[in-house]
Formats: sequence, C-alpha cells, structure tokens
Amino acid sequence: MIYLIFVNENYRKKFKIKKLQANEKFNGMQQNITSAVSMGYKKPRQCMKISELVKITGVSKETIHYYIREGVLRKPRKTGKNTAEYNESYIDQIRTIKALRENYFLPIPVIKKLIKKQKSRNRSEKSSFQFLIENFRPLDQLISSEISGKEPFMKTTGLSEKWLAKMQEWNVITSEKKNNKDFYSQDDVIIGKLIADMDRIGIGPRDGFNPKELKNFTAVLRNFVAKNLERYMQAGWDKMSPEELKKKGIQSTELMSLFFYHIYRKLVREEYKRYLASHGKKVENNESREKK
Repeated sequence: MIYLIFVNENYRKKFKIKKLQANEKFNGMQQNITSAVSMGYKKPRQCMKISELVKITGVSKETIHYYIREGVLRKPRKTGKNTAEYNESYIDQIRTIKALRENYFLPIPVIKKLIKKQKSRNRSEKSSFQFLIENFRPLDQLISSEISGKEPFMKTTGLSEKWLAKMQEWNVITSEKKNNKDFYSQDDVIIGKLIADMDRIGIGPRDGFNPKELKNFTAVLRNFVAKNLERYMQAGWDKMSPEELKKKGIQSTELMSLFFYHIYRKLVREEYKRYLASHGKKVENNESREKK
C-alpha cells in the first residue's frame, strides 16, 4: 500500500514537471510569434491560379505570360509542369502595368524601368505613384471635348446634380449658353471628374475637407490670372499679332498650370512631413509622462 502511494506520488510529480515544460515551450512560441509580428512579419499572401488572376485583373492569360517572358512580372512558383501559383502581389503589379499602358501608352521596356525604380521608393511614394497612374489620364487633355447639356455632363463626370449646382454657384464650373443649351468646356469636364473622384476616395465634409475651399481657391486664382493678364498686356503683349498672342498664351498657360500642380504637391509633402515630425514628438512626450 505504501509502495503504491509512493508510485502515484512520483508519477504525479513527473506529470507536473512535463506539464510545466510544455507550458514553457508554448509560452516561448507565443513570445516568438509576438516578436515576429512586432518586427513586421506579415502573413503570406493568398495564392491563386492564373484563371483567378485573369478574372480579378481583367488581363488575359496570354498577356500575363507575355509580361513574365519580358521580365516585367517575376516568374510565379511552379506547382506542376503546366501549372503555377500567383500571390496577391501580382494583382497590384498587373494593375500598374495595365494603367501605364492604357493611360500613358508606354512601351514594355519603359514600364519595366519604372517598376524597377519604384522598388527602391518608400511606401508613401509608391502609393502616390499608383494613384497618379490610375487616375491622371493625359489623353483626356487631348481628346476630351465640350459637352452639351446638364445630364450628359453629369453622366460623363459622375458629378451629382446637387454638387454640379453648387460648383456652378461658386463659379468653379462655368457653362456657356448656346442655343438655349448649357455647354461645358473640356476643362469643366476634367474638373467635374476630379471633384467626383474626390468624393469617391473620401475627401469631403465628413473627412475634414470643406468643399467651400474650392470656391475660395478658384476666386484667388481668378484674381491672380486677371492681374497677371493685365500686366502682360501693359508689357507689350497687346501689340502682338493674334497668332503670336495665341501661341504665347497657350505656352504660358500650360507652364503655369504645371507650376501650380507641382508647387501644390511640394507644399503638401513638406507640411505632411512637418505634421508627422510634430505628431511623433507629442507621442514621445506623452509616453515619457506616463512612465513618470
């Protein structure tokens, strides 16, 4: 009887030790997983067959194989003689190639160089590049024409009747009456599309943006343009021939448009960096106060 009690006690001790060892091992695994997550470990992206990739991207199987042969896309992981697996990163890459070909008509060698260059850029620059190539369509500047009628304008731009009325009230979009019909210029069409895009991606009153700023910005620019035109005429532009004046006007307009585009991008990036630096310091100060 004493022997049986001793054996049972001994067995319980051994079981307890093994249980503790198993718990320690499990805790160690949890710590390793936590460390991996904190170091930026990401779950592997889901893999798919080429038929799924074709369905998601809208690009044919033959075209995807062509991109792989040309080295624009890396080779996928082979799962058999005639089968392969593609992870989700291929979706973004194919959409990038598609946007560059459809919106910019760039040849494959140039696209290959651009994609290679993007690999060395930070996340913010990559995001800006992706948004630009998908939404900025230079061809619109060349082939877009004026539109007759309010309904066709809203259908083309995606702008709602409410916001079209508001933009016309603020003189952001200005139609011209011809034969009792509203005619919208090429620039008005592009502006309408941009305003609709702003609402689509979440730049509105609920997101902290006041649409009335578009009215203020337009008024400031209109005043700037009017004063500059007056100065140009006083400087001798009014003595030019109609052909010379038209050529000079087109050149100065396009150059100043590019200047405003790039100066706005530059200022936003600089202010964003300052905000992040200031916000980071506030977080550090709050954390140090909490520790004390």
